[in-house]
Amino acid sequence: MTVYLTRRERFNAAHKLWVNEWNEEENRAVFGKCSNKNWHGHNYILFVTVKGTPDPKTGFVMDVKKLSNLIREHIIDKLDHSNLNLDVDFIPKEIQPTTENLAILIWQQLQPLITECKLHSIKLHETENIFAEYFGD
Repeated sequence: MTVYLTRRERFNAAHKLWVNEWNEEENRAVFGKCSNKNWHGHNYILFVTVKGTPDPKTGFVMDVKKLSNLIREHIIDKLDHSNLNLDVDFIPKEIQPTTENLAILIWQQLQPLITECKLHSIKLHETENIFAEYFGD
């Protein structure tokens, strides 16, 4: 009997999408406002979903306090009020800090830490209308 448990978190961060080999016009054509040379920010919403069988004694798939602490320590504390291009140790400088890439990178940070069940998905909302979801494949 598999149950899915989701924890929602929020963070605010700035980034710029830019390819150095392109000129400003080319970057603007591909990335639009996201290529602003002075950066721009988003109010992100992160959903971390784990899956497993509830423990017969506790009823937990995973202790939500532990899940919350893992997300806070390894993800939110690093991303919140940061510049995603410059400040975050788990975002390589050569990778565009897109919502898609962030979902993968967040998965890579959390997956080894979740041991009592399985990480099922990372869903990251960049805006009200744009989000990426990653299932580890």
